[in-house]
Amino acid sequence: MQAIGQFHPKYHAATHPDRPAVIMGGSGEVVTYAELEAKSNQFAQLLRSRGLQIGDTIALCLENRADFFALAWGAQRAGLVYVAVSSRLAAPEIAYIAGDSGSRLLIGSAYTAQLLDEVTKLAPDVAQLRFDTDGPLSLDAALATMPETPIADERAGCDMLYSSGTTGKPKGVRIPLPEDPEIGAVNSLIGIASQAFGITGDAVYLSPAPLYHAAPLRWSMTIHRLGGTVVAMEKFDPEHALQLIERYRVTDSQWVPTHFVRMLKLPDDVRTHYDTSSLKCAIHAAAPCPVPVKQAMIANWGPVLREYYAGTEGNGFTFITSDEWLKRPGSVGRAILGTIRICDDEGNEVPPRTEGQVFFEGGSPFTYHNDPDKTRDATNRHGWTSLGDVGWVDEDGYLFLTDRKSFMIISGGVNIYPQEIENLLVTHPKVADVAVIGAPDPDMGEKVVAVVQPRDMAEAGPALAEELAEWLGPQLSRVKMPRQIDFRAELPREPTGKLFKRLLRDEYKQAYEAAQTATV
Repeated sequence: MQAIGQFHPKYHAATHPDRPAVIMGGSGEVVTYAELEAKSNQFAQLLRSRGLQIGDTIALCLENRADFFALAWGAQRAGLVYVAVSSRLAAPEIAYIAGDSGSRLLIGSAYTAQLLDEVTKLAPDVAQLRFDTDGPLSLDAALATMPETPIADERAGCDMLYSSGTTGKPKGVRIPLPEDPEIGAVNSLIGIASQAFGITGDAVYLSPAPLYHAAPLRWSMTIHRLGGTVVAMEKFDPEHALQLIERYRVTDSQWVPTHFVRMLKLPDDVRTHYDTSSLKCAIHAAAPCPVPVKQAMIANWGPVLREYYAGTEGNGFTFITSDEWLKRPGSVGRAILGTIRICDDEGNEVPPRTEGQVFFEGGSPFTYHNDPDKTRDATNRHGWTSLGDVGWVDEDGYLFLTDRKSFMIISGGVNIYPQEIENLLVTHPKVADVAVIGAPDPDMGEKVVAVVQPRDMAEAGPALAEELAEWLGPQLSRVKMPRQIDFRAELPREPTGKLFKRLLRDEYKQAYEAAQTATV
């Protein structure tokens, strides 16, 4: 492990200037550490030239591209707060985030230009610059005039990332600037990556998810702190991911369960064609992985899967190896940051194997930006904080997640968590994806509805619905059985695997209310 205070690309640019810092999986574009250092310095210089000082905020709304990292590192070394914004959001949502975060500059590209033109109308006071654009908005032209040397007042900045808005308006997770101003100072994720996951400076790390999300951005930047190479996919494709593992001899990688599901549903001859023996660590998180899916991935890749549970908030972190998980299928591990506390609705801690809301004690402090109510709701009377998940721990402190509290269905007074039903349905050979929600019901309050994306949309219909119901029957209690199975060609899911259940629930609620009005 390198010397304390040397966890930054600038040190690797000095010692290994020609080492690839970034390889884009689709185009094959390579950015060396020397090139990353030069461009991040130019961006820091540009920020200062436009009057942005330590503690100011900017926003990045970009597709996955190599330049993303130069901007993030430029903002980091300039002491700024940088907000990564999803390029899949609508213009009003982006304008809201730009205004709510206090961003003074919004960076885009030709890819997001049409979207950001609309943002300009909604947030005219937020200045914009764009890659691949001519004229006064050209970021390429602005950078070209800047020196490649460091700014005089370097100071460590940090990200502020927003929730994806699955339960309402996005909320920014605000953490203070690092106490240590040194841009290469050690942080908790470096220690976790090195000690728990065994990642070294020789890592070749595959990042298949959008960089505007917390895990892909933070883990990729951690690889840069250690001196490894990030292979970033422009867009996830299961076979292409396997090709990249083979081509670049990928050692470490980051996944979500949806990625695994899509890989496992490749034809057997395709999935087994590629050499994945270089993988030493396949990290996965973001959602609990269905037990049969993880068992199949361990059978395919060996015991290299390492799972964690954490959030953008950074208030806690659990970890579990493949060997531990095989002894406790379904667990997301024990805490290595913070202490797990399972509490009832009154905030009282409950005994092992008793379900309740998951809190962490002693993790990093955070607030939801401009939302004291949400910050208060995430904190109980002990000062412990929660991400809103429900679960239980066993006698040895291993955490098992049940679902998100906000997704709970109350049918006839019985609490039903969709995750169990989803985890079963997604393993059916004719199912590509599934969301289980609660829809209004005049008798039961809510009824369980399964919205299924079949592998072959031509099979969608009553016969497949009946087949799925019969298949579920022996595996679920009657109260959990879907009362309705509908089919969609595609579900509203982020590339990271996060499902926009709110959109589905709102749709079913509106349809119910319209039907009720029509009968009056």
